[in-house]
Amino acid sequence: MSNLSHHRGSYRADNPPRRPARRCLRMQFLLGLAGASCATAVAQNYPAKAVRLVVPYAAGGGVDIVARSLAQEMTKRLGQQMIVENKVGAGGNIGSDAVAKSAPDGHTLLLASPANAVNGSLYAKMPYNPARDLAPVALVATTPAIMLASPSLPVRNVKELVALAKAKPGTLSFGSGGSGTTEHLAGEMLNSLAGIDLLHVPYKGGAAVLPDLVSGQVSLFFVNQLFAVPHVKAGTVKALAVASETRSPALPEVPTFAESGFPDFRVAVWYGVMGPAGMPPAIIVQLNREVVAALASPEMKDRLQSLSAQPLGGSPEQFAAFFAEESARWARVVKASGAKAE
Repeated sequence: MSNLSHHRGSYRADNPPRRPARRCLRMQFLLGLAGASCATAVAQNYPAKAVRLVVPYAAGGGVDIVARSLAQEMTKRLGQQMIVENKVGAGGNIGSDAVAKSAPDGHTLLLASPANAVNGSLYAKMPYNPARDLAPVALVATTPAIMLASPSLPVRNVKELVALAKAKPGTLSFGSGGSGTTEHLAGEMLNSLAGIDLLHVPYKGGAAVLPDLVSGQVSLFFVNQLFAVPHVKAGTVKALAVASETRSPALPEVPTFAESGFPDFRVAVWYGVMGPAGMPPAIIVQLNREVVAALASPEMKDRLQSLSAQPLGGSPEQFAAFFAEESARWARVVKASGAKAE
């Protein structure tokens, strides 16, 4: 008897009956179906209200212009209004942090730009972690940076600018939309490559720089082509060089930095939709699909072409890989320039 009891005990411990195992597997299967159904329901019910697209810079700048163009098209596709909201400050950190800390339900999104890849290296203290707290959705567009000069600055090209800066060190200034923006780092990059000392003057958004550039309060402005073209064509500012590999079709008369003796000076501004980490994958997929479709629409194509911007698109995974590469590239630029922001 004792041997039989011992045998039965061993059987129960080492070889549990199959019926409970089947019941467990069935329960896991049903829970999996429930999870999939919930994810599908979330996607089907999205968006349940207006979607906020946060621009972490002032109205009128390049990021804002692209955001409003995209929101106009996305409103038609989502069945709910996409509202652009400007939350300005700290080189884009205030608006970006607000999105990172928002409910991850897809109703609060960010129009990201290079500063989101730069600031982690530039700021000693960050309110959020860009790589951890933001979820890439889709790249929207890209445009090269252009160096603009005040009409009163007595230079016609990069060579004359560098000569003047060396003759009067620390007297020429360049404006930017804030510390850590590509506008800021482009100036620091030129300082490093040319061995000059341009003084950085941060503003609350790129649009705020223009009046002071026109009046001569600041000498230079490294800004995206999207923002620059209308003002160059109007003759209110001078374009000295474009930071792309080839000349821009929008400004074919403006030489590249490579033609001006600085082949390593390449700066492009990109725009992309991101949301808070933790968004349901079904919503990310849906948003990506709608952004890519919006970029393929004739209206959006015409709008971006009129802004001298090139549409991008692609998958969330491609955007994530691109963002990681950008973060690493700008970290090297920040380290080489010694730039820091508080």
